[in-house]
Amino acid sequence: MSSTQARSETAIDAPRAPAVDMKLEVVAIPVADVDRAKRFYDDLGWRLDADFVKGDAFRVVQVTPPGSSCSIHFGTGVTSAAPGSASGLFLVVSDIEAARAELVGRGVDVSEVFHRAVGEDPLRGPDPARRSYGSYATFNDPDGNGWLVQEVTARLPGRVDTDDTTFTSSTDLATALRRAAAAHGEHEKLIGHHDEGWPDWYAEYIVREQTGKPLPS
Repeated sequence: MSSTQARSETAIDAPRAPAVDMKLEVVAIPVADVDRAKRFYDDLGWRLDADFVKGDAFRVVQVTPPGSSCSIHFGTGVTSAAPGSASGLFLVVSDIEAARAELVGRGVDVSEVFHRAVGEDPLRGPDPARRSYGSYATFNDPDGNGWLVQEVTARLPGRVDTDDTTFTSSTDLATALRRAAAAHGEHEKLIGHHDEGWPDWYAEYIVREQTGKPLPS
């Protein structure tokens, strides 16, 4: 075994805690017509953060999807990539059908919802069990940059801080409450009576769901 392999395996077995947070802030996408791209993302309802121009050689537009901590940049002199060459840009939503309906309502040519398991071909419609990470839709911006919309309702273990829960919008919180309400209905059937402690049960369910822990029954 080489020393490089040994160091790699040791790093996997005993990961070091990061010294500082490194949060993904911006992804640059290549476009041919800056104003056209700006209109498209504005029509999507994405927040316009900046539009800086410096002469004819440089212009950067920053927009942010609703509820996202990461923004996108496009403009002139921003990236050397060919316009429309960005792909696999993921947008995570809590309700794939509602997200698609909103995109259609905003005039976007978006695919039908489909689902697929890892390594399998896509099938029409959302995942029958509405498993997290399993349902998708796609659309392109006017240059052809490709976006993939993915439904995520419960994070896999290790994907989030074990005690860190956040909701980026009232819509996400309301959706989580509806899932908790449905699960709590099954819980009351199981125990055979009304659960006076339902607020605590809801809170426990939502926190466990978002942090990837086993859900209460």
